[in-house]
Amino acid sequence: PEASPAAAGAGPVGTGDYVVKQGECISSIAKDKGYFWETIWNDPANAKLKSIRTNPNILLPGDRVTLPTKNSKRESGETEMRHRFTRRGDPAMIRIRVLRSDETPRAREPYRLQVDADKWEGLTDAAGWMQVPIPGNAREGRLVVGPASDQAKYTLRLGGVDPVNSITGAQQRLNNLGFGCGRVDGVLGPRTRRALTRFQKRSGLVENGEPDQTTQSKLLEKHGS
Repeated sequence: PEASPAAAGAGPVGTGDYVVKQGECISSIAKDKGYFWETIWNDPANAKLKSIRTNPNILLPGDRVTLPTKNSKRESGETEMRHRFTRRGDPAMIRIRVLRSDETPRAREPYRLQVDADKWEGLTDAAGWMQVPIPGNAREGRLVVGPASDQAKYTLRLGGVDPVNSITGAQQRLNNLGFGCGRVDGVLGPRTRRALTRFQKRSGLVENGEPDQTTQSKLLEKHGS
């Protein structure tokens, strides 16, 4: 018999009390609720969610997550003294590869990244990659890559992405890769079909404007997740 949409991961999965909202991922939920992301992701009650989604940054709105009971922890320290305690498990990491025309890496080029009030500067590596620690619940950032005479500027939509087999997941990845399809609304309309066709043409795929399995696989490859 054919699997149900939920069983195949095409619909919401999980049995917890917390209902995932658009753009949320395990890291952002953990940050907002005061957990380590591994504590939520590895909890046995979330085993089915984990087995279907496989990636803590890829959740579908409507997925249900179990938030484990918190355990208090005591640490010794002298009275009348000030102590600093470090919370492990945060921040999250953002990893981005910057290419020219989707082909040539922008290697060893300066970059500036701003996420909320935080700023980072550095150089991309030999393959055009950059990696920066950011808060788990960050939602938007601005990235500038290259010298003043040859800059590329990007607005980054941060947070989790939906599964690639959903229309919203395809739309999010298309937008992130520069194939603008407008608002992420879950509707396979003319603008999304045009974006899919442009992506397929650039990737050497059949240009049918459909988010078929081959196109989904290529979106995962190009997007990185």
